Amino acid sequence: MIRPCFLVIDREFPGSISTRKLVIETAKFNVLTAYSGGEALEVFARFPAVSGVVLDGGLDDVSCEEVADKIKLLQPKVPIIVITTPGFKGCPSSDYQLESFDPAKLLEILRSLKPEASAAIEKRNEQLSRETLS
Repeated sequence: MIRPCFLVIDREFPGSISTRKLVIETAKFNVLTAYSGGEALEVFARFPAVSGVVLDGGLDDVSCEEVADKIKLLQPKVPIIVITTPGFKGCPSSDYQLESFDPAKLLEILRSLKPEASAAIEKRNEQLSRETLS
């Protein structure tokens, strides 16, 4: 089974771990993580075949719009989901925007991007659950 892989671009806070990354991994998707806009562009250049990008709208080093525009130049069809922050000015290149971090809504969007793979993952999880209970 080939699992979808998402690039998560999340501001780094000292001593913290990306909550978005953890949420996406619990859905059994693969995750590449970048903690700045500059790092995200480097990671995307090396791994352009990601299933989608989850982008923090409050990046400090490079604007959200600039990161999205550069990613779309390299891979025009890659879906970009922006997690907005207070005072967010918009990101025309994004395909989806979530006004705040809503894990259920984020997973719903990611699953809709790769429905066949998501269904296969769910089916495998159910099989594993039944085997464990037997």
